Amino acid sequence: MDIRYATNPTDIKQYDTERIRKEFLVENLFVEGKINFVYSHYDRLITGGAIPTVNPLKLEVEDLLKTDYFLERREAGIINISEGVGRVTVNGEIHELNKRDCLYVGLGNEKVTFESLDAAKPARFYIVSATAHKNYPTQKLAISEATPNHLGSDSESNNRTIYQYIHANGIKSCQLMMGMTLLQPNNMWNTMPPHLHDRRMEAYLYFDMDEDSRVFHFMGKPEETRHIVVKNEQVVLSPPWSIHSGVGTNNYTFIWAMAGENYTFTDMEGVTMEEIR
Repeated sequence: MDIRYATNPTDIKQYDTERIRKEFLVENLFVEGKINFVYSHYDRLITGGAIPTVNPLKLEVEDLLKTDYFLERREAGIINISEGVGRVTVNGEIHELNKRDCLYVGLGNEKVTFESLDAAKPARFYIVSATAHKNYPTQKLAISEATPNHLGSDSESNNRTIYQYIHANGIKSCQLMMGMTLLQPNNMWNTMPPHLHDRRMEAYLYFDMDEDSRVFHFMGKPEETRHIVVKNEQVVLSPPWSIHSGVGTNNYTFIWAMAGENYTFTDMEGVTMEEIR
C-alpha cells in the first residue's frame, strides 16, 4: 500500500512537475492478478485497483490499518470499469458487476473476494474506501438502473451525463460519495468554471481513454493553478483546497469519489472565471 501525505497549499508553489505528480497522481493502480492500494492522509481515503485473472483476489488488511480485516472500521465502493464481467462475493453473497455497475460494501464485512468470469477478459475493479462508524447494507446499483443527470452543452464542449451511485439520495453510506461522469463524443471538459468543497477531498479516476489520449487535470488554488497530464486508468487525488477540472484530447469517462466531514453533494463553492489564474 502506497502512502500519500497531506500537503500545504503554500508549499505547492515550490513543486516542479515531478513533485506534483508524485504527491497527487496515482499511475499504476491496475495490475493483472493483483490488488494495489494507495492510502491518502486526506480524509484517510484509500483508492485501489483489482484485476483477478485465474484466481480470485481477497480484500485483505494491510499492516498500516492495524485492524483484523479491511472493512473492520471502513466502508467501500466498487465499480467495474471493464467490459469483462466481474463477481464480488461479500460474506458468501455473490454480486455480479457488468461494466460501470457499482457495489457498496459496508463496515463489518469480513470476507470480500473479487473474481473474473473469464480470465482471458478480466474485470477491472476500482475500489474506494473511507472510514465508517456504522454498518449500512451491501447494495448493488447497475448503471442501467441509475438515474442520469444531463449537464453541459456541445457549444461549451462539456455535454456530459452524471450518474450518482453512493450519496444521500442513492446508496446510503457513512461518508463515502461515489459516481461517474460520461462525456459525449467531441466533448472534452468535465467542468469549467470549477469549484471547491473545503469540507471534503475528492479522487478522480480517468478511464475509457485510448493509449495516446491524455487529460490535462487542473488543480491548485484558484488564483494559482497547476496541471497534471493523466493517462488512461490513472487517479488524481484532489485536496479540499484545490480546484478539480479537466480537459481531454478526446472524450473520456471518470469516476469521482469523495470523503470528508460533509455529506451534502451540493456543498461546494463556485469559482468564477475572473478568479482563475
